Amino acid sequence: MKQFKGRTAVITGAASGFGLEAARIAAREGMNVVMADVQDDALQRAAAEIGAAGAALLPCRLDVSKATEVEALGAAVVARFGAPHFVFNNAGVGSGGLIWENTLADWEWVLGVNLMGVVHGIRVFTPMMLEAARADPSFEGRIVNTASMAGLVNPPNMGVYNVSKHAVVSLTETLYQDLRLVSDQVSASVLCPFFVSTGITRSQRNRPAALAAAPLTKSQRIGQAMGDKAVGSGKVSAAMVAQQVFDALREERFYIYSHPQALGSVQTRLEDVLQSRNPSDPFAARPEVGADLRAALRAP
Repeated sequence: MKQFKGRTAVITGAASGFGLEAARIAAREGMNVVMADVQDDALQRAAAEIGAAGAALLPCRLDVSKATEVEALGAAVVARFGAPHFVFNNAGVGSGGLIWENTLADWEWVLGVNLMGVVHGIRVFTPMMLEAARADPSFEGRIVNTASMAGLVNPPNMGVYNVSKHAVVSLTETLYQDLRLVSDQVSASVLCPFFVSTGITRSQRNRPAALAAAPLTKSQRIGQAMGDKAVGSGKVSAAMVAQQVFDALREERFYIYSHPQALGSVQTRLEDVLQSRNPSDPFAARPEVGADLRAALRAP
């Protein structure tokens, strides 16, 4: 995608983090900006900023885990701007802890947002983008789904999140291949960020009451603290990652990494698979971190 001016971007999770930064770039590029988020007050503040920048704007409060709400978003986008050119299925939540300690509500919440939110975005927007491509040989469209480096490796003590993000990687790789069968004008990319300060460690603020969290277990408290520390010490900003997304749009690049230096752990995992060896120690490069985690979890 080389041209952005006058085209339409749909961004979920648009009130903070990667979504807000992507909306800022889209506005600067002269795009129509559709901003969707579950947190209404944050969305209104973000939309006021993007509107003040001069962008044609459509803010929508929605829960991406709800199929009917994403379908309503699709109808509103078509009515206002027509088929979108850039769909950023970016909304996500974080969760940690030993995998057997997660409740059914934990699974339903995390998979509902991280996986089904992407599924609904694909299901709603892909057909309208393909229809626009058939009608207009100059139409260009791209769907970018936010996964994680946790979708390419399996760090311990964060299993529900890992599962959701592995599913998004698989979903997006399949979407890319399926689109290649039917169109040269619409394609897909997957964003796999590492530790970036986005507010994801505060995801519980938007957790629905119907899926309320149980009291945190020790492993979940430890996971929360480790996540806060890792995200807080990160040197890559959400703005930098959003720019990488737009660079990938221009380059028609599928994999988008915030921290390419972290790919060594992906290579190790794939070598484990190919050589049929047991999973490697995820803390091999920093054994003190693994030792501290084991000691904390095993302490009475």
